Amino acid sequence: MQNLANILRFGAPYLRRYWGRMALGIFLGVLFGLSNAAFIWATGTLFERLAPTPQTSALVLSNAAPASAATDIRLQSRPAPTTEAPSSLGGIRQLGKDANAKLITLLDPWLPLMGRDQDWRQILGGFLFLPVLVALRSFIGYFSSYCMAWVSARIMNDLRYDVLAQLYRLSLDFFNRSTMGDLLARVNNDAAALHRAMSLGLSDIVKEPFTIAGVIFGLFLLSPKLTLVALIFLPFCGIPIIVLGGKVRRAAKASLNANISQSSLLVEALSGIRVIKAFGMESGSLARFRTFSQDIIHHDMKSMKARELVNPLVETISMLGLGLLIVVIFMSDTSVPDLASFLMGVVLMFTPFKKLANVHVVFQMASVGVDRLAQIMSEQPHVKEPAQPEPLQSFAREIRCENISFAYAEKPVLRDFSLTLPLGYKLGIAGESGSGKSTLVNLLFRFYDVTSGTIRIDGHDLRAVASRDLQQLMALVSQEIVIFDLTVAENIACGKPGATPAEVEAAARAANAHDFITQLPQGYDTRVGERGVTLSGGQRQRLAIARAFVRNAPILLLDEATAALDSQSEAEVQAAIEKLEQNRTVVCVAHRLSTLANMDRILVLSDGRVVEEGRFDELIKRGGLFASMAAKQGLR
Repeated sequence: MQNLANILRFGAPYLRRYWGRMALGIFLGVLFGLSNAAFIWATGTLFERLAPTPQTSALVLSNAAPASAATDIRLQSRPAPTTEAPSSLGGIRQLGKDANAKLITLLDPWLPLMGRDQDWRQILGGFLFLPVLVALRSFIGYFSSYCMAWVSARIMNDLRYDVLAQLYRLSLDFFNRSTMGDLLARVNNDAAALHRAMSLGLSDIVKEPFTIAGVIFGLFLLSPKLTLVALIFLPFCGIPIIVLGGKVRRAAKASLNANISQSSLLVEALSGIRVIKAFGMESGSLARFRTFSQDIIHHDMKSMKARELVNPLVETISMLGLGLLIVVIFMSDTSVPDLASFLMGVVLMFTPFKKLANVHVVFQMASVGVDRLAQIMSEQPHVKEPAQPEPLQSFAREIRCENISFAYAEKPVLRDFSLTLPLGYKLGIAGESGSGKSTLVNLLFRFYDVTSGTIRIDGHDLRAVASRDLQQLMALVSQEIVIFDLTVAENIACGKPGATPAEVEAAARAANAHDFITQLPQGYDTRVGERGVTLSGGQRQRLAIARAFVRNAPILLLDEATAALDSQSEAEVQAAIEKLEQNRTVVCVAHRLSTLANMDRILVLSDGRVVEEGRFDELIKRGGLFASMAAKQGLR
């Protein structure tokens, strides 16, 4: 029950969005459950009419009275009920008997009676009696299930959207400590588990309890004593459901963890297929994949055994109860119609109870995913948006870093770093790997917040402005080229949502990309494949530069933009970058020091501190760290 409460509590905000359809589904589910009691009444009625009383038979054979009178005599001839102590339960039973008598009187002309001549109404009524009841019950159940499925499908869609939106809100540090397989599982598997519980389980949770309640009420009207006997074994059926449900949950959690590890391995293997083939790593990768698969099989089989063991145990306990009931029925000398009605009621109660047992298992499995979804939805970004952001619509004066420091976890990366970058200035950043170059770019974009100190643009603390306003002023071209599985034009237009075809083409021409684009099969409408696999490295980088051109931001950040290119591609890309740098404020992080030759000033970082600064030729002449790095690249 606790897991069910957690799932409903988590899903409540989504359920409220579709409360109308949800309420209709619940209402129809209640009707479906209560309609099952009609089958107990129908069974008893048919058996009574198959064995009419002697008085009724004689009356029918002599044709001394019409059908309605025959029914009245038959009803009156039944043994008078034994006197019961006055109680609310006895009153309810009496009301039920009175209602039944009136209904039989109303239906008698339309129902066949053994020993009576049948006219067209009785033939038609006998033919349609059970089909109408079944159709009514079945279509009510169908529309209830449809409403629940309609709601659950939209909840899953909303939930997946919200999970992805939440991931977009989180800071980069969250992704640094997460695996791709885990994130994919949260968006897909966990949401699908909740959908399965909502679409299958929620409908049964509404319908089946009312089915059981309706059947028990119908049985009680027949015989309170036999009803109590039938219910004796009901609590015992709950024991295997609770015990095995816990095992299913533990197995589902272990299987999910193995699935996440396997998914992460799969993402690594397929994204790094070139390296795997180059180093002959196929066998090792397959061995790891097989290990995870065996773990998944092991836990899935444990889950399957627990799930499938529920029904045999519930059925066995139920049949023990039915056996006791049969003995009591024969000892109590129950009439044939009441016996048939009672056995029909027990059968009708058995099926919904089995469904509820399976629902418990489904919700146990879903609770694992819901716990993980609740965890991700409660995750808070370390970089938080200001409650009342200061307006920042343009860049007019300077970027200023005032004694900033930053650390990843406990590892310092930048220490007491200060910088003033005027409008239109071109700043180069050099240093060995791990010196803090790329970290500075991340801090300027506010992917992270500084540990101490302040970064300001035109006097505005970056923590006081909206991230969207800040990012509109900046364009990034990095070593990690990100190309999406879209058309060429759509990839370029990512830099400026709503960019016109003319703006896209102008940006491509400025990035020296127009010529190779026009040679593609569909030109600007050519899909470039996942990660731009159909393009060369230089072509992908020029698309990234075109994306920066179409953005037309006043601040340009270049993070090792040519580091992964060969000499010819580097020359083509560098020419495009030089055009992009014109009339912009530039921060250029470079490992290839030749790309810093035209910078107004170069900062050389070591262990998070500025150890040298000056123009390119000055630093070469100085003979320090920069000159040593340049010598290794053949620049002296």
